[in-house]
Amino acid sequence: MSTETLEAPVVETVKMNGLQAINAALSEAMEADPKVLVLGEDIADNEGGGVCGVTRGLSTKFGTSRVRSTPISEQAIMGAAIGVAMAGYKPVAEIMLMNFTTVAMDMIVNHAAKLRFMSGGQSQVPLVIRTMTGGGNQTAGQHADFYEAWFAHTAGIKVVIPWTPGDMKGLYLSAIQDPDPVIIIESVKTLFVPMDTPVNQGPIPLGKANVVVPGSDLTIVSYGQMMFTVMQAVEELAAAGVSVEVVDLRTISPWDKETVLASAEKTGRLLVVHEAGRNFGPGAEIAATAQEVLFGKLKAPVGRLGAPYCAVPFAKKLEDAYLVQPPEIVAEVKRLMAI
Repeated sequence: MSTETLEAPVVETVKMNGLQAINAALSEAMEADPKVLVLGEDIADNEGGGVCGVTRGLSTKFGTSRVRSTPISEQAIMGAAIGVAMAGYKPVAEIMLMNFTTVAMDMIVNHAAKLRFMSGGQSQVPLVIRTMTGGGNQTAGQHADFYEAWFAHTAGIKVVIPWTPGDMKGLYLSAIQDPDPVIIIESVKTLFVPMDTPVNQGPIPLGKANVVVPGSDLTIVSYGQMMFTVMQAVEELAAAGVSVEVVDLRTISPWDKETVLASAEKTGRLLVVHEAGRNFGPGAEIAATAQEVLFGKLKAPVGRLGAPYCAVPFAKKLEDAYLVQPPEIVAEVKRLMAI
């Protein structure tokens, strides 16, 4: 038997930001399946290819019958998307900002999410909802909220929040092929940061977390643009001799209990960090589950960090105070480790 060390295959990468990754995913999906459609406000090329340019080039390539600019009506966008999904198409519907999903909540929660169940499995709604949000850009209280907990409370819809461009592409490819509704929440900051991305990035299964950094002293679970903040804190902690394992949740519902709990059991400590409000946020569900399953195995109570019970402020100093910052994460880790 050969004793030679097997080297991991070299993965060819390219610098790509989130906008480019989503565009590539949509283009590949539309090339592979003529049933994939895209609709939303100002998404055609003659209107700029979307507010951030995500769909730029797609209407020229696939035509305006498959890349449809819509009126400024979230209810109309969702109603049309649900209808064509039930007719056998695979629409990707853009709601420009997450706060605007409130206008279409009836369509999303009472129709898209429940039609399969209420039809006894006779109807499917293979629908992807794209939306964008996030603090740090002074867009204030009606343009920057993370409402993933709302949708995670709704049976029948998957909730995804990617961080890296590679994950964005892979998760979009999987979401478009899913037979049920998926809402993908794009964190604003993640869209513009170039990162090494596999050239041939394929689908990434929904519901699977990613252990980004291995560690032994404590586990931090986070997702979306808050991962940038977490990584800054982890770098500082590493310099102080603290080994933190970082888990990027990627999918909020269904969340990857197996990966999170295995990591927390290994390190003995768990901290959940998200930009959404701490009160009743996803971290509460993760913390409660960890306490139930790992009771007696953890070395400290589960920690949670999130936004205060407040609207997202416009003023820069107030917004900075509202968002979780690296020093808060460092302080909480040290508290949980009693150092």
